[in-house]
Amino acid sequence: MTGDKPTASIIVVGSINMDVTIRVNSLAARGETVSGSDAELLLGGKGANQAIAAHRLGANVRFIARVGDEAFGVAAKQSLQEFGLDLATVFTSSGIATGVAMIAVDRHGQNSITLSPGANARLSVADVEQALSEASARDILLLQNEVSPDVSAFAAAKIKSSGGLVILDPAPAQNFDSSLIALADIVTPNESEAMALTGIHIGSMNDAERAARSLLGLGAGTALIKMGAAGILYVGKNGEGHVPARNVTPVDTVAAGDCFNGALAVALGEKLSFHKAVEFACSAAAISVTRKGAASSIPTRQEINDLE
Repeated sequence: MTGDKPTASIIVVGSINMDVTIRVNSLAARGETVSGSDAELLLGGKGANQAIAAHRLGANVRFIARVGDEAFGVAAKQSLQEFGLDLATVFTSSGIATGVAMIAVDRHGQNSITLSPGANARLSVADVEQALSEASARDILLLQNEVSPDVSAFAAAKIKSSGGLVILDPAPAQNFDSSLIALADIVTPNESEAMALTGIHIGSMNDAERAARSLLGLGAGTALIKMGAAGILYVGKNGEGHVPARNVTPVDTVAAGDCFNGALAVALGEKLSFHKAVEFACSAAAISVTRKGAASSIPTRQEINDLE
């Protein structure tokens, strides 16, 4: 429990990666080779990041995912345990590599990511069916686009049939199945993802609103656009609003969106108003970008309270 608020019940269906990160002065252009720092090997994957964020901020979390049976899979499971997550529904695929992300981060904190899905692509409907034998109206489901859309659709239908809430981060936007948007109570793209989904270039708040309304037209309950330093714009069943970004100096933006979604789910699970929940999530993401790494950058509840 957090004060007199209920404890959020969060289910994450998504990816686990081991992130290989190299820091560079500038991101490589096409055909260019750049030198950087020594490589860092850390836990990542949008699913893992969101699960860790929700757990660290006080939620009860069920994480449904897959890793391989090689060294990276062992390392990933060990890291998840160190972050305090229950591994009961983190399955292992034999003879398959764990997902890997190759990440370059420039001196401004911006990044470029190349992903090999590995075992993430083997997460199945049967896995979710086994892990979600029980669901309730209290559950909030977090989804991304690093596992099969069939798996995400099955999980969303299960939660919605139980009266729960579905939050979808359509990232990465490449090869995204737009039919999933109609299953989402809340869809949370950033500017580039919103443009990929709607064809609307976002250069202003008006552009963001047009893109959000286009996502509502695809069936989303509420569309929330993450606009970096310009903050958050949202429209839909949860009303309309804008939340300014916190004024921080970014060091590494990897996993900021995952941290935001995990924090948003926790706040909504604790029955904060939607606007207050977005403010809370913005504070969590702002702290995360001031640190290196993905899962390791996610703040504690006390750090967010201190910032607010």
